[in-house]
Amino acid sequence: MEIETSEHVHLAVKAFKWIILPASLLHVGAHLVFFGENALSFMIWAQLIFFYSSFLPDLPSIFRRKKKTNTTENLPWYKKYALLLFAPVLIWALFSGLHLNWKTTENFHNFKSLTIYATFLLICGFFAFAGFPPTIRGITETLSLPLYGTIGYLTHLRVDRVW
Repeated sequence: MEIETSEHVHLAVKAFKWIILPASLLHVGAHLVFFGENALSFMIWAQLIFFYSSFLPDLPSIFRRKKKTNTTENLPWYKKYALLLFAPVLIWALFSGLHLNWKTTENFHNFKSLTIYATFLLICGFFAFAGFPPTIRGITETLSLPLYGTIGYLTHLRVDRVW
């Protein structure tokens, strides 16, 4: 576990240094020049999403069943992906004493899970940053959230040799 965590941290730091930090500085600079606004708070949120996403596929493993058994049914799709999308809340609930009987054989180290997660981030970004009428500023912030999350998730998949 220690070796795998160090591999994930090493590649996440490398991706941060070469992809995320330059993109973030470009984003903040563009917002300052074109819109006259400070986007530092958004940049910090986007970087947190990147680091969170680079560890996300392993978070729901607390709820993973070791083997497929014929005596128990598998979870419906919406519960499986709730484990992925709301992992911190469900893990907090688990450690707070709430017992969920949500055990899944699902492994989230795949591109289907990445697509669902990126869509979830796009929807969250839309509700958080987009307004009516749509503006260029709102669109860039809405699209940046799934972009940073996807890069983090892909970083994790790269370490685990899925991609």
